[in-house]
Amino acid sequence: MITPRAIRFIVVFLCLHFPLLAGELAKPRIEVFKAKRELRLFDGDRLVKAYHIALGSNPVPPKQYQGDMATPEGTYFICYKNPQSLFHLSLGISYPGPADAERGLKEGLISAQEYKAILQAHAYGATPPWDTKLGGEVFVHGNGCLRDWTWGCIAVEDSDIEELYRLVPLNTPITIHP
Repeated sequence: MITPRAIRFIVVFLCLHFPLLAGELAKPRIEVFKAKRELRLFDGDRLVKAYHIALGSNPVPPKQYQGDMATPEGTYFICYKNPQSLFHLSLGISYPGPADAERGLKEGLISAQEYKAILQAHAYGATPPWDTKLGGEVFVHGNGCLRDWTWGCIAVEDSDIEELYRLVPLNTPITIHP
């Protein structure tokens, strides 16, 4: 008779040794927990896999402006896939989003035109302007996660970004928690 413990061992073994296949997720979404240094991949409400991450070299506060080395917090989507990233492969995050644009406009960091462009990009599932004072070009990318080292991105191991790149289509929701 196979015990529940043996079944758990077999499931964990299979998950670790046989990578997930592209297209097998019906409703992918990503949740990032900065304090836990963890990225979780879900299919709907089912947790598929958790990955260890590294963050920006200023990891605690949410991103506020260009060059602050902080990782954003909020709800975004995957807006760009870069197969020629300097950091192996990368998935672009739609930062800045509407809430960031609202804050940026109130604080005088962006113009009304930039604000409208960010809202429009969000509405159409497109890449927002990445050249504003709010910063941009925030990615989930490879090159390792042993320590916080990025300029505000989310770094994983190269094998993990290969898997995520294959599984995660454009417009996949990504929520980044403190």
